[in-house]
Amino acid sequence: MTATRRPALPLPDWLRAIASQLIIAHHLAWYGPLAVSATALWPGLFGSLQSHGRLAVQVFLVVAGYLAARGLAPSPFARSGPGPAEWAGLVWQRYWRLARPYGVALLAALAAAGFARAFGSDPDTPAAPSAPALLANLFFLQDLLGVPALSAGFWYVAIDLQLFALFAALVALRRIGRTGSALNRAMRVGSVLGTVGLMLASMLWLNLDSLLDAWAPYFFAAYGLGVAACWIHAQPRRTALLLALAALVAAALVLDWRERLAVAGLTALLLAWQPAGERLARHAWHPMMRWLARVSYGSFLLHYPLLLLVGTAVDRVWPDQPLPAALALVLTWALSLGAGWAVHRWVERPHAAPRSRQPVASRSFANP
Repeated sequence: MTATRRPALPLPDWLRAIASQLIIAHHLAWYGPLAVSATALWPGLFGSLQSHGRLAVQVFLVVAGYLAARGLAPSPFARSGPGPAEWAGLVWQRYWRLARPYGVALLAALAAAGFARAFGSDPDTPAAPSAPALLANLFFLQDLLGVPALSAGFWYVAIDLQLFALFAALVALRRIGRTGSALNRAMRVGSVLGTVGLMLASMLWLNLDSLLDAWAPYFFAAYGLGVAACWIHAQPRRTALLLALAALVAAALVLDWRERLAVAGLTALLLAWQPAGERLARHAWHPMMRWLARVSYGSFLLHYPLLLLVGTAVDRVWPDQPLPAALALVLTWALSLGAGWAVHRWVERPHAAPRSRQPVASRSFANP
C-alpha cells in the first residue's frame, strides 16, 4: 500500500510557525538568569509570556492530530490505511524521525548543562544525569519512569510518540477482517467511535486529572480535536459538523474551564474550516512561515541548550544587567533559528526513514 500525497495546506504551516516561536519565547522568558534580569525592562511582556506562552503547546497537539489523520486516515470511514501488522513499523518510523534531531539535542543539552554547572551559578541548571536517567530520556520514557527530563520540551516529544502510537492503533482496527465483511464494517465503525470516544473522555474526564499528564490519553483531547478537524475538513458540507464540534468544546469548558482546551478548540475549528487558505498561500509572509515551520522542531529542541550556554556566559560577564540580558535573549532566539535550520538541513532531511510499503508517518510540529 503506497501513501497518497495530498496538496499542501498553508494554515498548518502558519500555526506551527507561530506556535513554535511563542513556546520558545515562553522558555526564554522563564528559564535562567537572563529572564530574571531582562524582566525589569518589560515586566508586562515577560509576565504574559511566562503565564500564557505555554498555551502554544495546545496548537502543536491539535496540528499533530490533524496531520496524523491526514496521513493515516484522511476520512473517518476510509477502507484504506495501515493494518495491525503495520502498526509496529509505523511507530518505529515515527520514533526514528523524532529521535534523530532529539539525539542531537540531548548531546547538546548534556554539554550545555556541564558548561553551566562549571561556570554558572543558576540553581536550576540540570544536574549530571545517571546512566538510567540518560537511557530513559533517550527512549522517551523519562516522565513515565519519574526521571527528570534533561532539557526543556523533551516531555512533548515523548507525548507526541505516545499519541501517534495510540491513534495509529485505533486506525489499524479498520483493517481487521476481510474488506467489506460484517466484521470489517463493525471494526471501521469501532475505530471512529473509539477515536471520538477517547477524545470526549479526555475532554470531560481524563484531562482534568493532572496525575495522568505523563500519558497520551490526558492529551488526547487536543490531539483528537485535530483528528476531528481533519475529518470535518474532508467533508463537502461541514457547517453542521463545525457547530457540533464547537458545542462539544463549549460543553467541556462549562464543565471545567481550561484555557488550554479553549485554545485547542479554536485551533481545531480553524483547521476544520481553513478560511482564506488560498490567500495565506499567496501572502508575502507565507515563504517565511513555511521556513519557520520547517525549522520548528530543531529550534524547539535546541533553544534550551543554547540558552544555557549564552545565559551562563553573559551572566558571568554582566551579572544582573537588564540590557545585556535582553540582547542575549535575542541572540539566543536567533541562534535557535539557525540551529533549527542546520538540524533540518543535515539531520532531518538526508537520513529519512527507509522507504517501505507503509504510509508515510504524518508530519507535525515535531516532524516538519
